[in-house]
Amino acid sequence: MKAFGYESVKLAPCYLQSKQELNRKVTINSVYDRFYDTGRIGAFDFDYKEGDGEDKRPHFFWDSDVAKWMEGAAYIMKHSNEPALEEKVDALVEKIKQHQGDDGYFNIYFTVVEPNARFTNRDKHELYCAGHLMEAAVAYASVSGKTDFLDCMEKYADYIYKIFIEEKSAAFLTPGHEEIELALIRMYRYTGKPKYLEMAKYFLDTRGAKDEQLADEQFQTHLPVREQTEALGHSVRAMYLYTAMAMLAKETDDEALKVACNALWNDVTTKKMYVTGGIGSSYIGEAFTTPYDLANDQAYTETCAGIGLVFFAKAMSELEADAKYADVIERVLYNGVLSGMSLDGKSFFYENPLEINLSEHFESRYGKRKFPITQRVECFSCSCCPPNLNRLLPSLGNYIYSLDGDVLYVNQFVASSLSENGIEASIDTAYPLNGKVRISAAGVDKLAVRIPFWCESFSINKPYVMKNGYAIVDADGETTIDFEIIPKMIWADPRVIRDAGRVCIMRGPVVYCAESVDSGENLHRLSISPDFNCTVDESEEFGLPTLEITAFEKAPYNGLLYSSKAPVKSEINIKLIPYNSFANRGESDMLVWFTED
Repeated sequence: MKAFGYESVKLAPCYLQSKQELNRKVTINSVYDRFYDTGRIGAFDFDYKEGDGEDKRPHFFWDSDVAKWMEGAAYIMKHSNEPALEEKVDALVEKIKQHQGDDGYFNIYFTVVEPNARFTNRDKHELYCAGHLMEAAVAYASVSGKTDFLDCMEKYADYIYKIFIEEKSAAFLTPGHEEIELALIRMYRYTGKPKYLEMAKYFLDTRGAKDEQLADEQFQTHLPVREQTEALGHSVRAMYLYTAMAMLAKETDDEALKVACNALWNDVTTKKMYVTGGIGSSYIGEAFTTPYDLANDQAYTETCAGIGLVFFAKAMSELEADAKYADVIERVLYNGVLSGMSLDGKSFFYENPLEINLSEHFESRYGKRKFPITQRVECFSCSCCPPNLNRLLPSLGNYIYSLDGDVLYVNQFVASSLSENGIEASIDTAYPLNGKVRISAAGVDKLAVRIPFWCESFSINKPYVMKNGYAIVDADGETTIDFEIIPKMIWADPRVIRDAGRVCIMRGPVVYCAESVDSGENLHRLSISPDFNCTVDESEEFGLPTLEITAFEKAPYNGLLYSSKAPVKSEINIKLIPYNSFANRGESDMLVWFTED
């Protein structure tokens, strides 16, 4: 299966394109400004000196923050003339060229803070930073045609090859934070140089091997990668690792890797994924825990983990044509990823909870309970999520179309056009505002149209056959699909104890929530019946419809804490908003899962 890239796909006006445009006009510049204010951009001057103070000391992951921003800027430039962005990227590239070692080494922290400690601490992100710089270099070369950044990163990759594979002189065998593995495969795909595929394979084959100094589930080093079947440890690290495994499986047709990837995919998506597509439920280690442990108010669900799941799903979709991968991309993209960015494009969530109860966010003499923050901020001390959004949004074209033989797959319903090697296609839709989709294609014989996981009723204007979640039709003429998009009640597997006896509402791929700013304090007093009534209202504020539904409100007891009599209930109307837009109107309680009446 070949996925068409963002280079060949241009989005047209629609909901996701509005987010892409927000990133182009606002977010990419806002993130750069905050990185400038916090010293991340200035750190590329390599002017820190011992004794300058902690406020000027670069952090060991700052290279990666800026690299992701550079990658995002490159993607934006593909379909838009952005001289100011190009100037910023070129200035950073010049600093990289200026300060890269003669041997090829490039890392700000270990050059200016600990120059004698390079490749001695596996958890200080040297290879992680290198990987993000490599991805940015590939992106910039492919868009601009300028190769000096890529030349620098190839030189760095050659040095890493020497240290880790030829000399084996580093103090560790594999990176603490995975990322370079998938970056090297991207380098291989772009340059065609087998050395980079060999390096990726080395790091994957060595991970969890008997001679690894650290065997730890948190770092996915507890077993060799082909023996791993359960998603464990730090969720972002895991996603980058699993993505690289799937990419390598495609390049080498490694059946054992495919089997492991399938097992890991199933474990994540059937036991450890929130209804929003968020993953990594625990703030302790930013990690996966046990199956069905999906607390709502404590949900960690890092934005980067959601983006990593998008990457893993895409890599899996290139191994086999199955709609379940595009289904997960849709789920996490519309919910657990977009929730990471404010409606004005300037502020971000690192964590994305599914419930906020402000009455529990108090501090006692013994300390403060650990909850996610309730309002987005412009920059974090660990600010990996904002630039990850910077690079995901302009590359959304990567996820819409793919090709298998003479069959063009339509994986996401995004207004867009495709043009590559004689294949032309377009999608005209306002999805997910409504379910009407028109597709035109030339240069292929068949169309495979994904039938979304949430859809129970649809119509197509042509005869079709179903295969692995796709409706296969002849490509001749216009193909029109109409998915029935209506608000529906969703139940969780009863083994998710935090959601037992509770329900949530989805409309199409979009999860909805209530906020106390609309529905009053203590949202837990509300319950919903399966026969709820609903009015769908347009909303310019959120870009997606809001819902007004009937619910039941339990009255408090007068002067009693407990009673043998059931609370008095009354029917009321409440407003639900798209989950991805919560916390944009000041501090507020928020609830996704309601008691079922």
